[in-house]
Amino acid sequence: MKKFNITVNGNSYEVEVEEIKDGVVSAPRPQVAAAPAQAAPKAAPAPAKKAPAPSAGGDGVKAPMPGTILDIKVSEGQEVKSGQVLVILEAMKMENELVAPKDGVVQSINVSKGASVNSGDVLVTLG
Repeated sequence: MKKFNITVNGNSYEVEVEEIKDGVVSAPRPQVAAAPAQAAPKAAPAPAKKAPAPSAGGDGVKAPMPGTILDIKVSEGQEVKSGQVLVILEAMKMENELVAPKDGVVQSINVSKGASVNSGDVLVTLG
C-alpha cells in the first residue's frame, strides 16, 4: 500500500492506495465493514438567467438561499399585504414560502416556475 496526502477544497486527507497487477492485489487488505450504497447525486440544473435589478422606487424580494422556484403565488399588478406568500422556493429538499415584507403592488416578477436561483437574486419587485 502507498500513502498519499490529498487536498480537496482546502481540506487535507490521508489516503492509502493499493496497487493491483494482473488482477492480483500486491498487499493484503484489512477487512473493513462495507458502507451502504448511496444513490449518485443528481446533476445540478443549468444556471438561470441573471435576474434584473429592481426598478427605481421598488423593493426587491430576494432569494435567501440557492434553490428552485416551485410556484409563483402572485401576478404583476396584484396588490399584496405584508406576510402574504409570493413565491415558494425549494432548497435542500424543503419548501420555503417567501412572503411580502410590506404591503404593496407587484411591479415585476423576475423568475419563472422551475427556474434555478442563487442566493441574493431578486425574485419579485414590490412598489
